[in-house]
Amino acid sequence: MKELFYHLFALAFRLGRLRRVRPARVAFLAPHRGETDDALSALRRYLTANGKWEICSISTAALQPDFHHPLHSFCAALRFFTADAARLATARYVFLNDNFMPLAELHFSPDTVVTQLWHAEGAFKQFGLHAPLTTAVRIRQQACAQRYTYVICSAAAVAPIYAEAFGVPEERVLPLGSPRVDTLLAPCDTQALRRAFDAAHPDCTGKRLILYAPTFRDDPAANAALPTAIDAAALQAACPDCRLLLRLHPQIHAQAAGAALDVTNAPLTDLLRICDTVITDYSSVCMDAALLEKPCIFYAFDLEEYKRERTFYYDYRTYVPGPVVQTQEALLAAIKTPRTDAELLRRFRAFNFDYLDTDNCRRIAETVMKDLRQEQ
Repeated sequence: MKELFYHLFALAFRLGRLRRVRPARVAFLAPHRGETDDALSALRRYLTANGKWEICSISTAALQPDFHHPLHSFCAALRFFTADAARLATARYVFLNDNFMPLAELHFSPDTVVTQLWHAEGAFKQFGLHAPLTTAVRIRQQACAQRYTYVICSAAAVAPIYAEAFGVPEERVLPLGSPRVDTLLAPCDTQALRRAFDAAHPDCTGKRLILYAPTFRDDPAANAALPTAIDAAALQAACPDCRLLLRLHPQIHAQAAGAALDVTNAPLTDLLRICDTVITDYSSVCMDAALLEKPCIFYAFDLEEYKRERTFYYDYRTYVPGPVVQTQEALLAAIKTPRTDAELLRRFRAFNFDYLDTDNCRRIAETVMKDLRQEQ
């Protein structure tokens, strides 16, 4: 069925290619559910403020069925396979932040610049062509990568990894930073954010907020167990001054259980700003925590199983900028006495980020968008 969808999109794209590329059209392609604080959204806001661009947002979220509004769902899917494909075909610039499988069959105009922003920073767990893939998916991803004009990464040190992970020459990997960093490091009234959060969740008022943000597993049963991987009631009893928040990965469809507060639909950037401690496992959220200098605990209760599924670019235990724990008891102890190794954190940030500023969108736009450069 997926192959049929890919072919349908490619057919509409080919029809769209009969028209000329629109010089001011910029397409933002979200292969999964878009978020307000992801790389695409940050760059889209930056270019929208410029005022000269015709912005097109295209998302596969249109393909998610809405059983309450089936007509709306049908119209959204129809638009995706017709108008959206045609708009993509006539875009001067295309940005995406994940794999978009129909790309393998799309042949853009020589005037179109396609830039892969990716949705994570630095190098942590293996991704792209380094991840475990079926032969068919690997072939399609390799074909997709041939469409990229540029791949963006956050530091020169990780550029060789990105080149291999996407199967592109290293000269096409540009270490210009990540648009998400602009959002994370932008000036913000954190106290106002916390007041608004407490107003929405009165039981959190005056509490230390502990944000648990695990990544997804390939095993659906393992994903279903993640909401209860931390015994929230035991944490509440051991640390009555704390409140556990749970933010699941967008690819996990589950609900928090017990004493944890489900904040999956809240903007990750806001949660990171107001939380006191981050708990994660193998998620690139650790990059965000490092940028904000938040204490981060790595709850790797299934480390060996996960390594059989997908491994890391560097030794997990010595690379991550925080304590690694594997039991509930060790986790509770780490929460009670959060600690940060300042030198380890400094090295981790320096390796994964060349720029700790809010000029990432500007650097990317001025480098890959020829028309913008010519105006300046």
